[in-house]
Amino acid sequence: MVLICNSSQPRRRRQGMGAVLYSDVVLRRLISRAFWFLSPWKLTTQPAPDRPTILIGAPHTSNWDFILMLGIAWRLGIDVRWLGKNSLFAGWRGPIMRGLGGMPVDRANPTSVVTDVVRQVHAGKVFGLVVTPDGTRSGHTHWKSGFYRIARETGMPVTLGYVDRPTMTTGLGPTIELTGDVKADMDRIRAFYSDKTGFHPEKRVEPRLRDESSQG
Repeated sequence: MVLICNSSQPRRRRQGMGAVLYSDVVLRRLISRAFWFLSPWKLTTQPAPDRPTILIGAPHTSNWDFILMLGIAWRLGIDVRWLGKNSLFAGWRGPIMRGLGGMPVDRANPTSVVTDVVRQVHAGKVFGLVVTPDGTRSGHTHWKSGFYRIARETGMPVTLGYVDRPTMTTGLGPTIELTGDVKADMDRIRAFYSDKTGFHPEKRVEPRLRDESSQG
């Protein structure tokens, strides 16, 4: 799952970019192997999705979730994009965050975030998108519905990523197709996360949307 290169670029340049991308992938896999070898966390995962997916990262209760997410993606060879608040991309941090797959968004206008992601997918860009629908790490009672809207409007499936501190395990669960029956889809998601606590269990948010009575 990588961003499509511009096909109008000269062949020599495309070949050069391909070599760079290949070396980046190899380096990331080497780093991730070292990380999982040294980490107290155990990576237990189902096979990586075979097409672009919305990767849910939940429960999102710690800054460590970001490190684990990168470790999972790099180990499985998944090229992902993730959404971050604009302030994370200010100054010198911007190039680093973008290099790690970050996409700056205005959290004050969530509708525009969904619209922009859908527009990029419809424009032909292909990528896996990591979202944390339980929002920031505390203070929420429901999941945000943006991931559901993006999945339905683009036809992308949803892959359930998780963190569970009591068992010190993290990884990817099943990849599911959303049906448009919001409650039925969320029941499936709730069933998977029922025994997943996150890094800080006391900050866990139950997978529940504010309105599950609608058809999406």
